[in-house]
Amino acid sequence: MYRFNAPWGDLDLTRFPAEPREQLRAWDAADDYLLRHLAEEGLTRDGEIVVVGDRWGALATALAPWGPTQISDSFLAQQATRANLRRNAPQARLRLLSTQDTPPERIDLLLIRVPKSLALLEDQLHRLAPAVRPDTLVVGTGMVTEIHTSTLRLFERILGPTRTSRAVRKARLIFCTPTPEITARGPNPWPLRYALPEGVGAVSGRTVTNHAGVFCADRLDIGTRFLLQHLPERGGQDRVVDLGCGNGVVGTAAALANPACEVLFTDESHQAVASAEATFRANADPATKAEFQVADALTAVPPESVDLILNNPPFHSHRATTETAARHMFATAHAALRPGGTLVVVANRHLPYHLRLRRLFGSCEVVASDPKFVILRATKA
Repeated sequence: MYRFNAPWGDLDLTRFPAEPREQLRAWDAADDYLLRHLAEEGLTRDGEIVVVGDRWGALATALAPWGPTQISDSFLAQQATRANLRRNAPQARLRLLSTQDTPPERIDLLLIRVPKSLALLEDQLHRLAPAVRPDTLVVGTGMVTEIHTSTLRLFERILGPTRTSRAVRKARLIFCTPTPEITARGPNPWPLRYALPEGVGAVSGRTVTNHAGVFCADRLDIGTRFLLQHLPERGGQDRVVDLGCGNGVVGTAAALANPACEVLFTDESHQAVASAEATFRANADPATKAEFQVADALTAVPPESVDLILNNPPFHSHRATTETAARHMFATAHAALRPGGTLVVVANRHLPYHLRLRRLFGSCEVVASDPKFVILRATKA
């Protein structure tokens, strides 16, 4: 836990799930810059305040007295927000919406933490534009490395004239003047659909749906392609999990190869789970059972209830490189697997995941490898 000196009082903030060894804070200079700007300007507006892309709830928690609406793609960010509110503002009344929910009909103050994905920013600006009026105050924030000319062009094209502030502690603000009658914005291009290439097993030539912000939205990433080429051949009524499912192509491949199985698609991204459900529904046998869950890894799955877990774990948290997410996924996978159940992981060769899996499972074997990736298999004793 870290103390954040917010303009309206100190806050004790953590990420979620809380990791004692994790050195990453729940806020950064961009969050601080935005809040201090609002305090200097005098945050006295009545009406609807909407906070988009609040990474760990620092913005929503600091603004809790004003009762904002938070819109987030991240289940973990939502859980962090809930935990930070309980700790710092237990009486606050906030609305927590996902990026798949209908946004408020009217917005008086729109605060946007610029996401890593330009596609997600584009999608959210399109979705929010109908609620923005000429007198809506729109302020974005991000680190200097996160704000590019393309970022500003999106604000310009979809909402209206845009300028940036000077940089402070390597952070910058974005000021946008809404022009509701703007005609250049065009239709929202998301979600995006494309056909998979040949040579990737049961899903060859199938159509994939990607909502904005999902990894490799316009093509099949090479790690997933490698995993698809080496999926275990199984039959019968297995309970299979596509852990960190993204667009759901791996779980859908498992369902197509074995229609008798039951597949759980789970991810901490609302956009990802919506993509996975659309991909599965468009391709799988209607008789194949499937469940779609936005969750923290497999913490919501009953212990020893799963036969096979397929996983392509992330090794970034926003712009920070970390193995925390993968370690957490592996631990919850071990708990969820039945004795004799198997975890199959695809990863970059340089990551020492085999060591972690050996400690958890007692053994780990290499199924396949190439110059960039390795596929690991660990079986629960």
